[in-house]
Amino acid sequence: MRPSFRLLPLSLCIALALPAQARERDENWGLCPVVDALPGFDEPPPGSSETRAQQPTDIEGDQLQDIENTSTLIQGNVSLSHGDQTLHTDRLTFNRETGDYAAEGSVRYQDSGMRVVAERATGNQDKDTHRIEDVQYQLTRRRGNGGAEAIEMHGADGSLIGSTYSTCEPAQRVWELRARRIDINTEEGMGVAHNATLRIGKVPVLHVPWLMFPVDERRRTGLLYPSIAFSGRNGFDWRQPIYLNLAPNYDATLNPRYMSKRGVVLGGEFRWLYPQGSGRLSGNYMSHDNLPDDEPSRYLNDVNGNPIPGATLPEDDRGNFLFNAVHRLGDNWFARADLGWVSDTHYFEDFSNSLYGISSSFVTSTAGVYGRGRWWEAGVMADRHQLADYTLTERSLPFDRLPRGYVHWAQPLGDWFEAGVDSEIVRFEHDDVMQVGPDTNIPGGSRFDFKPYVSFPLQGNSWFLRPKLAWRYTGYQLDGTPEERAAEFESHYGVDPLTPFDQLVERFRDDRPTRNLPITSIDAGLFFDRETTIRGDRYLHTLEPRLFYLHAPFEDQSGLPIFDTSPLTFSWGQLFRDNRYGGADRQADANQLTAALTTRLIAEDDGRERLSVSLGQIKYFDPSRVVMPGEPAVQQGKSAWVAEATIAPSDRWNISAAYQGDPKYNGGNLASLRARYLIGDRGIVNVGYRYRRDTITRADLVEQADFSFLYPVSQNWSVAGRYYYSLLDKKTLEQLFGVQWDSCCLAVRVLTRRYLRNRTGDLNNSLQVEFELKGLGSAGQDTRRIMRRAILGYDRDDLYLVPPSSVNSTDSDQVPDPIP
Repeated sequence: MRPSFRLLPLSLCIALALPAQARERDENWGLCPVVDALPGFDEPPPGSSETRAQQPTDIEGDQLQDIENTSTLIQGNVSLSHGDQTLHTDRLTFNRETGDYAAEGSVRYQDSGMRVVAERATGNQDKDTHRIEDVQYQLTRRRGNGGAEAIEMHGADGSLIGSTYSTCEPAQRVWELRARRIDINTEEGMGVAHNATLRIGKVPVLHVPWLMFPVDERRRTGLLYPSIAFSGRNGFDWRQPIYLNLAPNYDATLNPRYMSKRGVVLGGEFRWLYPQGSGRLSGNYMSHDNLPDDEPSRYLNDVNGNPIPGATLPEDDRGNFLFNAVHRLGDNWFARADLGWVSDTHYFEDFSNSLYGISSSFVTSTAGVYGRGRWWEAGVMADRHQLADYTLTERSLPFDRLPRGYVHWAQPLGDWFEAGVDSEIVRFEHDDVMQVGPDTNIPGGSRFDFKPYVSFPLQGNSWFLRPKLAWRYTGYQLDGTPEERAAEFESHYGVDPLTPFDQLVERFRDDRPTRNLPITSIDAGLFFDRETTIRGDRYLHTLEPRLFYLHAPFEDQSGLPIFDTSPLTFSWGQLFRDNRYGGADRQADANQLTAALTTRLIAEDDGRERLSVSLGQIKYFDPSRVVMPGEPAVQQGKSAWVAEATIAPSDRWNISAAYQGDPKYNGGNLASLRARYLIGDRGIVNVGYRYRRDTITRADLVEQADFSFLYPVSQNWSVAGRYYYSLLDKKTLEQLFGVQWDSCCLAVRVLTRRYLRNRTGDLNNSLQVEFELKGLGSAGQDTRRIMRRAILGYDRDDLYLVPPSSVNSTDSDQVPDPIP
């Protein structure tokens, strides 16, 4: 039969009442048993809560009986279905005149989001009043289960009496949230809990007499979860976010922060979203910071302890500002702005808790309009730089680009040709003045760079040949006098005793210098492969030789300024570039041939690359005479060998290494090693070593060792740690050790950390504790974020962050402005 009968709204309050405060995060449910808290009754019908209103209600039962011509009695295996909802009971009575109903005996309810078991359900369909007694429930869309003595509903209002909620198994209730009564209004989307208590085991740890919270996806103004930490620099550190739901498409978050040793910081964030774009405005403000008064020598002395002339302590009113916004202008164009500001050059060091903060030398603000099509990219933008490193001066800042425009176009022309253009026009400015004379400004200028090319890409299944002919024109219009340009050169690069100042003035006499030269290259390679067997496993073995010839004639460029150009770090990608400089101020002359060879072993059973070894070197037929100031000329002969290797002997091991050996010095310029071993399903060990030497001065630049691990002691206990050490400076950069206990529904982490806090080498100590009630929230510092950053692979999903081998990477001259 198919009478007009609405299904009991049993899930009205239960599904969203107590778990409404659950914070969405990537919880690990791998330790939970497979058995459900409430076994499924049957497979729920297809559908969802959004479409059930359009579906009819079907009722089935063993016996159907009219009682006094006003009521209908259905007995024995009673089943109601309505869209994705099903209800089973032993006995259902419905009064057709009054609308009263009663479901008695083994009431079982199920939909796409939850399951419910109750003893009795009564109510009135016409008045939309309902009471369900002795309820047990389980959420199926997300983890959670609990019960209630009774549920009462009247239209949009409902109440849960004597209710509980937990993500733990009923037999192992590690934590549970209880409430004497919860009142809910579904139209307003709000609930009020009375006498709510959080228990861990049998011990009550938190009692809230009255608490209002949302019960649906609508955002609500209120308190977010706080963050608590202790450190030697800040003392007791408390952050209490306050969320403000201002409108459906914009909101704000206030972030007051109290540090017992330093004072109060007021922070905030404002976000907005609309069909054509989005944006975020954030900042922090501190009226007075006690830290400079407690440690004045760190602000007044240099890294060697010597007084800095004119140095002063950071003033009051410290803070920072960030603005990020994007607006789409059509299918191909968009506008984007990323603006930043800090109050002083010590700000990042004083308010950051990682090595990344003290490594920021300046803040860059950028705004522009960008576009991309099938064959082209273009943009007009501007950027400015603010100094954020007290060990540097304003002179070390890059030139501001006010503005910069660029176009890149590359398109096949038939089957045999490809043509393209890389072009840029930019205006350079620098606000600082030089110290060589009174009010001597750093001269800027304008630069136009135009590089068209034509290529003839030929390829087959086992070979490729790519001849390319380019022509590069670069022209300048320079500011200042020849004397100012020569003084700026000496101020930046130092006085050259072999080049008197008068000669420098003559070199920079022309205020409209140009450069004009052709660039020819041929890139060719072969692919050989064969099947082989190693210890019974079948592999595809490849051999990939490659040759790259480059020719560019010499043109004297000593009279050109240097606005944004520097030598690129020698690497595998540089073996196949047409310029060893980044930026358009210098184009290296070249008559050279790169020879490279790569071999791989690819497992045929799963397609994984088990071994990759590459070796390459440049042969210079002529010396390269175009150099940067202080850089030696590239002599005729051979470059350093570039070698890279990656081996994965099993699914658990991954080892990669790189080495650059210079035959002129019988030594290495670079060496790196990274090894990773996976322990079980969760553990990992990482070992890394890095060494780099200056190719000009032969001085050691970096020598560091890094060891990190996550070791599961048992199913629930694990330890984690990191030791990051500079062998060159004989200094610890970061030291971390943590212990964590993880169960199905509760995790506790204790983390001790010692890390570099400033450029003078001082270390900060901190102790952080986090209690994570899975499915509800966490209290304490976000220790998972810290360990994920420190231990690559702490979450197995992070393994993809391991940088891929650069063997297949070839740097290009394309402008690296991304489209979001």
